[in-house]
Amino acid sequence: MTTQPPYIAGHSLLAGRTAVITAAAGAGIGGATARKFLEEGARIVIGDAHERRLGETAAALAEEFGADSVAALPCDVTDQEQVDALFACAAERHGGLDIVVNNAGLGGTADLVEMTDDQWSKVLDVTLNGTFRCTRAALRHFKDRDTGGIVVNNASVIGWRAQRGQAHYAAAKAGVMALTRCAALEAADFGVRVNAVAPSLAMHPHLVKVTTPDLLAELTEREAFGRYAEPWEIANVIVFLASGYSSYMTGETVSVSSQRA
Repeated sequence: MTTQPPYIAGHSLLAGRTAVITAAAGAGIGGATARKFLEEGARIVIGDAHERRLGETAAALAEEFGADSVAALPCDVTDQEQVDALFACAAERHGGLDIVVNNAGLGGTADLVEMTDDQWSKVLDVTLNGTFRCTRAALRHFKDRDTGGIVVNNASVIGWRAQRGQAHYAAAKAGVMALTRCAALEAADFGVRVNAVAPSLAMHPHLVKVTTPDLLAELTEREAFGRYAEPWEIANVIVFLASGYSSYMTGETVSVSSQRA
């Protein structure tokens, strides 16, 4: 097992930019991305379906980075009105936005022979349809201005690879990848880039709750480094895709993984 690398300090890569980040409450990739964006000089508007955790996260970030840099609004990405309200909040608070990170997703484990329509539909509605709703809202906003914009979607290596009990999640994440490619072609007409990250195993408290210790050990064993990724390691790549360093990339899904198979 390799040791965890040192945390990378901010370099003002997103200075003066405004970003909307979904599912950003708590200790997962969304929360890590919110913190990274602030460290890189961005203003953020964060949304999450968990109102209490969202409030706690926003308060902690505002205390550390300043109240002017952090806004929050409860947002269930299965509800178009709440999605629209989140984007309106960015426009009202900061006069618009520059970056959208679609992080919201829902997992679960069920073999197809036992999977219910409700289990399938819930995962697809949050993970794929929610990304569609937010991407559509982002492109409608960006199309009306002449300064471009950036969308970064959170996919998963499981969109390429098979895993038992994950048919709904894999289908949703593969859909996010396809949505990213198609949206990128359309968005290029008005100077907007759309890319995605595809993590393999990033540890966070929710994953522990929905995954057995044996499966976590098996998934960790597949990683070449012999360890899971920290959420901030995924957030680093999201920062790259949201910054000028990726200016000629669009329609791409970047694997953030050390999986051997």
